[in-house]
Amino acid sequence: MSKHHGTSTIEIERKYDVAEDARRPAFVGVGPIAVIEAPEVRELDAVYYDTEDFRLANANIALRRREGGPDAGWHIKRDLEEGRLEQHWPLAEGEDDGTEHGARGRASVPAALLKELGDLVQRDLLMPVARVRNHRVVSRLLDAAGYPVAEYCDDHVVGENLITGHSESWREWEVELSAAAPDSRRGRAELFEGLEVVVRDAGGTPSASTSKLERALRAG
Repeated sequence: MSKHHGTSTIEIERKYDVAEDARRPAFVGVGPIAVIEAPEVRELDAVYYDTEDFRLANANIALRRREGGPDAGWHIKRDLEEGRLEQHWPLAEGEDDGTEHGARGRASVPAALLKELGDLVQRDLLMPVARVRNHRVVSRLLDAAGYPVAEYCDDHVVGENLITGHSESWREWEVELSAAAPDSRRGRAELFEGLEVVVRDAGGTPSASTSKLERALRAG
């Protein structure tokens, strides 16, 4: 795929609100899940951009610059009928995240992303609106043959509204389907139903927010 379009993936996931003392869900035996891999720790730091009137958010689009993890870089996320389309561009060496001068500083969003957003926004209208820092513990959920069915993330999050200066801390679980997940929409729905049973048994509930960005912007 061309540099203009970045690389694209479709995310199909569920998020769950959870208390700090909740135990890890017992996923083995749900659908094809046979193994939970040893966890990997990632420290993620993302800054989200929008216009002062939240033009991107109103169009169900998220624009962020994230450091840390295997997909560090710039991302555009858009809602689909099932899941979200995520486009990714790598970070350029020495680039500015736009937050040096606070919430009113203007973001150095790469030209390729601006082209992808089309007429929706112009560079000089974009500014940092939220920051999300996340201590993430990731485990892959594998089938009996060792192929990844899903990825389970235990997230300890600090979300900051860069407009108001207010912040909030919370814990959430995220389960994102991987290559060996069912290839039909019905099969994926049934897998999520099974996953949700064990998530609820462990104390989780479906998230009241559609995204970490939404919750960060509600802070304060």
